[in-house]
Amino acid sequence: MTSSTSNTSPKGTALITGASAGIGAVYADRLARRGYDLILVARNAERLNALASRLQAETGRSVNTIAADLNDKAGLSKIENVLRDDKSITMLVNNAGVGSVASILKGDVDEMEAMIDLNITALTRLTYAVAPGFVSKASGTIINISSAVGIAVELLNGVYSASKSYVLSFGHALQRDLADKGVRIQTVLPAATATEFWDVAGYSSQKEAASTMTAEDLVDAALAGLDQGELVTIPTLQDGNDWTRWEADRRALTPKFANAKAAPRYVVTTNKA
Repeated sequence: MTSSTSNTSPKGTALITGASAGIGAVYADRLARRGYDLILVARNAERLNALASRLQAETGRSVNTIAADLNDKAGLSKIENVLRDDKSITMLVNNAGVGSVASILKGDVDEMEAMIDLNITALTRLTYAVAPGFVSKASGTIINISSAVGIAVELLNGVYSASKSYVLSFGHALQRDLADKGVRIQTVLPAATATEFWDVAGYSSQKEAASTMTAEDLVDAALAGLDQGELVTIPTLQDGNDWTRWEADRRALTPKFANAKAAPRYVVTTNKA
């Protein structure tokens, strides 16, 4: 762990997972420049420390690093304890995740289980760890990084898409449970973004595609959405009304499920001839 000696920020501390590169590293840069102290979490200690040194020098903010593997129970528990115990934390950015483009016939099921552990289990446990403290002081922000494939589920690997659908659904429930207690929830749905995600997923060429957004543009848009009070931010969606209508239609279905009898189309007819 490294740290600087600057004064405590009035904005508090943002803990960012998956912070050594890509979207997480850009969040670290942007939040430090907004005046947050940082706790940066990732597996790669060398990258973390290099980023921390640069941000401390450029912004004067306090930057702590914790090298931890969130797929490891001990590593995950360590970060949970930090979130419970460090009262300076005012923001959690659940960014750590891994993806795949493999079909069910080509993907390794153990790798899929590890994806679920990181994309779903770790995100959930860290959110559960920080939420009570935020509620106790009636303030705090949780930013969960989902994906556009949480809606466009057929585009990539099915387990990856399902894990990101979980993050979106979880965010809706967090809104219900925490919004009236002073805690802000934002779910961010990036589309294709130029990060090492594609290298790990085995599809590096996507980083150069014309429709791929830079990590810097993605994070800047996501923070603009946060500033505007958005609950769900989809930076590449040009007409925000498309989401508003889609979400309104989804919610309008809810009361229609409350029926004790099956719909007429499901009534079994018996041929009595």
